[in-house]
Amino acid sequence: MCGIIGGVSPSDITSTLIDGLHRLEYRGYDSAGIAVVDLHGRLARRRAVGKVAALAGMLSDDPLHGRVGIAHTRWATHGRPHTDNAHPHMSRDSVAVVHNGIVENYAALRDELTAEGYCFISETDTEVIAHLVERQLRRANNLREAVGAAVQRLEGAFTFAAVAVSEPDRLVAARQGSPLVVGIGDAGCFVASDTYALLPVARRFIYLEEGDVVELTGNSFRIHDAGGRLVERAASEVQSSLSVSDKEGFRHYMLKEIHEQPDVVARTLDTWLEGGHLNPDRLAPHARALFAQVRGAHIIACGTSYHAGLVARYWLESLGIPCHVEVASEYRYRKQVIMPGTLLVTISQSGETADTLAPLREAAGKGYLASVTVCNVPNSSLVRESDIAMLTRAGPEIGVASTKAFTAQLVALAILALALARRDGDIHPAESAWLHALRDLPESLRTLLRSDLGLDALSSTLSRGNHALFLGRGIQYPVAMEGALKLKEISYIHAEAYPAGELKHGPLALVDDAMPVIFTLPQDHLLAKTCSNLKEVQARGGRTMVFADDRAAASLQGNGDVVRLGVVPEPVAPIVFTLPLQLLAYHTAVVKGADVDQPRNLAKSVTVE
Repeated sequence: MCGIIGGVSPSDITSTLIDGLHRLEYRGYDSAGIAVVDLHGRLARRRAVGKVAALAGMLSDDPLHGRVGIAHTRWATHGRPHTDNAHPHMSRDSVAVVHNGIVENYAALRDELTAEGYCFISETDTEVIAHLVERQLRRANNLREAVGAAVQRLEGAFTFAAVAVSEPDRLVAARQGSPLVVGIGDAGCFVASDTYALLPVARRFIYLEEGDVVELTGNSFRIHDAGGRLVERAASEVQSSLSVSDKEGFRHYMLKEIHEQPDVVARTLDTWLEGGHLNPDRLAPHARALFAQVRGAHIIACGTSYHAGLVARYWLESLGIPCHVEVASEYRYRKQVIMPGTLLVTISQSGETADTLAPLREAAGKGYLASVTVCNVPNSSLVRESDIAMLTRAGPEIGVASTKAFTAQLVALAILALALARRDGDIHPAESAWLHALRDLPESLRTLLRSDLGLDALSSTLSRGNHALFLGRGIQYPVAMEGALKLKEISYIHAEAYPAGELKHGPLALVDDAMPVIFTLPQDHLLAKTCSNLKEVQARGGRTMVFADDRAAASLQGNGDVVRLGVVPEPVAPIVFTLPLQLLAYHTAVVKGADVDQPRNLAKSVTVE
């Protein structure tokens, strides 16, 4: 879960690498480093604990210059944040590597290399890669072959890039389970963990496949596959705006991305609606025929995407489609029973989530009818490897805590639910009401974002405590889970979500005048029961904060803090209720002085198990 960038350029490459690190910082920010083959043919390295700005400051005082280099921003898997553990790692001043992923057999390799006289100074698994490449380079006298030989000794999911003083005009990188893209531009050839890092210097991109090893020299490159054969991979043009790096007047990326959600929802809907009506053929040319065979869905995801899957289960089953939702990191480690006609649905913002990719790759022999992914990143691994890809069109999301990507996933899943609910060409009776609510959704979200929700006082109250409970019933339970996750991610306040009906089975013991309890209260068939749970909290002195549909709020006068959200149509209530919970978490984190966009210990793209 780290960011890699490297390249070969006819001019000084240092500024390009540092700019790329800034763009990759969402992938990790506990330390950063850079290494170049300098103009004297020596390996020169700088490393700093903390964010990329600390490294950039170091370079302003002590510059590096070179035409070949690698750089890295780190999210720790092995070893605490410390200069010794920061990448790049070097071996005998002749080889430097940067690495994303985990080497599972690093301990055995470390023992082997130590016995051969190699000295380890870090606590990382990465250092074994540097020493392996150095050892193989002395045997092979060719960096590409040395990298290929090193890959054969490594177990796990990883990507790494290497440079060597013996080949000062060359960079070699390998992909085995973690993403890596080649960027081609007038300023040279580059590799990076994602295209966003390279947009200023490249417009043509090649997405490496499993087992590929790429060799960059000047303005040329060669790719060898896992068998060592020279291969060609298709290149694609990426015309993405660089404006995503601009906060556009907002204090944080997260706040900007919250306010982008009306437009994101509109773009996502436009992908699959034609004249305001659902056209399943826009999902895939064969979608109608495939979906007619579906008898159930199995959704696999992690974190925020898992919460989106839980919402989708309520939608699917309300339309008559059996659905099971599972945390991806648990799924592959148990025996599953797959019923005939089951559709596998994976959800991921990045499309590179290791825990979600693994079940997809293992699905072929398990009897699934087909696979669909809901994803935000074109050309990501999940998109390339699934039978159908539903791209959410949220655009790059810089804030680590997902906001617009989550609501876009919900829109895509609502469309998928409607498409699956069609049987033998018949439109489900609920489809018209759903589509009407979805078409009105962007403007409803705009209205909500323009409203004064009075969250300053609530955020101030939350910021003074260390705990919070989120309660919801039915489809609002996963919304409460997402609200609790956002609060804990960026404010570091311990927050838990429960089905409101479970309050009396344990969590009620936590309620006192110091425990804020946040309710979501739509106008639905569970309204009376949720209000009863609200009374249970208030009877015990709990401080309630209620986010309510205007119709539901009418009966809550004098019942704690009530935030009115307008009249919310039931089909889109999970999406509408999500926005104020995002804002509540955001404002609470700001009051506490937390780093909203880059919360401690977290990173955006989770490419390790």
